[in-house]
Amino acid sequence: MARTGQQLRRRTAKAVQERKSAGTSPKKGAATPKSDLGDKLRYWFDNSMSRGTPALVAWLSVATLALIVFFTVVTTVFGLRPDDGGVDDGFFRELFQSLFHALDPGTIAGDGYLSWKFLLPMLVLTIGGLFIVSALIGVIAAGIDEKLADLRRGRSLVLETDHTLILGWSDSIFTIVRELTLANESRKKPVVVILADRDKVEMEEQLAAKVPDLRGTRLVCRNGSPMDLDELAVGSPASARSVILLAPDSDDPDAEVIKTLLALNHGVPDPDSGPRIVAEIRDPGNLAAARLVGARRTALLDIRETVAKLVVQTSRQSGAAAVYTELFDYDGDEIYFFEDHGLGGTTYGEAQQFFENASVIGLVGEHGTKLNPPADTLVGPQTLIVVAEDDSALSATARATARPDLDALGEETGTDAHATTAVLIGWNERAAIVLRELDHYAEPGSSLTVVTSYGVPVIPALENLAVSVVQASTTDRAVLESHLVEGLDQVLVLCYSDDLDVQTADARTLVTLLHVRDIVSRFEEQPPIVSEMLDDRNRVLAQVADIDDVVVSGEIVSLIVTQLSEDQRLEGVFGELLGSEGSEIYLRPAEWYVRAGQEVTWATVVAGAVRRGETAIGFKSAALAEGDADFGVAVNPAKSDLLVVEPGDRVVVLAEA
Repeated sequence: MARTGQQLRRRTAKAVQERKSAGTSPKKGAATPKSDLGDKLRYWFDNSMSRGTPALVAWLSVATLALIVFFTVVTTVFGLRPDDGGVDDGFFRELFQSLFHALDPGTIAGDGYLSWKFLLPMLVLTIGGLFIVSALIGVIAAGIDEKLADLRRGRSLVLETDHTLILGWSDSIFTIVRELTLANESRKKPVVVILADRDKVEMEEQLAAKVPDLRGTRLVCRNGSPMDLDELAVGSPASARSVILLAPDSDDPDAEVIKTLLALNHGVPDPDSGPRIVAEIRDPGNLAAARLVGARRTALLDIRETVAKLVVQTSRQSGAAAVYTELFDYDGDEIYFFEDHGLGGTTYGEAQQFFENASVIGLVGEHGTKLNPPADTLVGPQTLIVVAEDDSALSATARATARPDLDALGEETGTDAHATTAVLIGWNERAAIVLRELDHYAEPGSSLTVVTSYGVPVIPALENLAVSVVQASTTDRAVLESHLVEGLDQVLVLCYSDDLDVQTADARTLVTLLHVRDIVSRFEEQPPIVSEMLDDRNRVLAQVADIDDVVVSGEIVSLIVTQLSEDQRLEGVFGELLGSEGSEIYLRPAEWYVRAGQEVTWATVVAGAVRRGETAIGFKSAALAEGDADFGVAVNPAKSDLLVVEPGDRVVVLAEA
């Protein structure tokens, strides 16, 4: 052991002595390296080469120039080129010939009959030029590949104005883009920019597959995180017409949405100015925080509450889902605002009869939007809320010539308010909101049975609705038959989105629907059945089960988001349509408005609704179901359209409960 220690001390002393002789000191650490001219030149050369393709091209150009100058000098000084008739072309002529030999190997073939003392240097020049040109081609090709790869990553700045900017990525983006292409058909060179933390090429391929017809709209995809200020600037949000902020499919989507809202308002002198913003929020508890950073130009859409309210509204009457879808999408008739209408001296009731192909449904005044105001309300300077096929045709819409037949108006003054009995099948995070909304409309003494296979239902405090919970398999025929009995007023089928993946949840819902439809088909009075789906593609399969009212949660939210991005004033309209306050959509017996069996114009039906303090916007009948109308529902008929009311026909109206 002692001997080993002595050897170690001798080695350490030797190492110290060697460092001293080399000009280093163990106490001062590593010595400062000495540099000569060669080191400096190499360092300068390395720095220049690190600049990429332009530097490489420059160095190869310098090498080419040096090569041809050297061989030109050699050829001129030593007189290697044979005498060509005594004509001396000079140095620059020789320089030009050397350039040809360096760049084109075929040039030496034309020198085949000249002397070897000239051919050998030219051969060396050609071989050297061949290496340099090959390297140059390789460098340029690599530079082009690098640039193309950079373009494929989608990091270049978007130089657009008046565009729609979509931030983030989710399955709803395909519906949003499709609806934007419909909304942009009347615009000149519309552009939709998508900025998401995904591969640019992948986004473009998926959009091309899901939305093949862009109808003249140009799509621009960019890769980047919307939460990063520098990457957000790539989408040019300040010059956009509107910004759609999607809730991503992540563990905490609302936190990312709020952070992106902060990024959008960073450095903005006036947060209330600039493009309008529509943001999705998944948890209602985060709405307050989002409003703090959203400013007045931001419309926040609570996904859970919106879907729950729509499920409730459509469950109360068959055919309502088709009406809401027609109003919320851009395919067909939708809601617009008409300012220069020239009807300031008329009342709201008179304005409903004025346009041939547009239905007046409300007014926008100093206190916001109001659907179905009293018929004697003076229009004045207020903006009309109308249902029409396109906003570009509003100013040129024809005046109605059909006059209502007041002698053909219905005599019914009844109401459909009564205590109800309902069954809710399934449970998810939206179910509690569904129960609260059902309670708003329920008459005292109403009851509801919840049948669910998953989850532990937590029933909120309710006033009018008595709720009982049954834990059982919702695809079991015997279980369903024991709860689906004659006299039901509503059947709601919710998907198990909290416990199953999208396709599995929709598959179980479809199986349940098949059983439900078959069971209730034997009833004398069949209740309306509304079902919630997650994937729009499965709605087609639901139609096989003869289910009229299917709410596709992702799609309906996408439709509303798109509409709000085009006109933020629709926020108040949608809030009233889906809420329990104000006027909502009802499908009421047609004989309440006009006499059954008598041919009347649609203007007469509108007059019948005005007399009841309601606004007629559509018609539902079995005859229409045989035509092109969705589920027998026609929205915004022309005032001169003729119809005959049959038993079971319904008028779609805006009315208060």
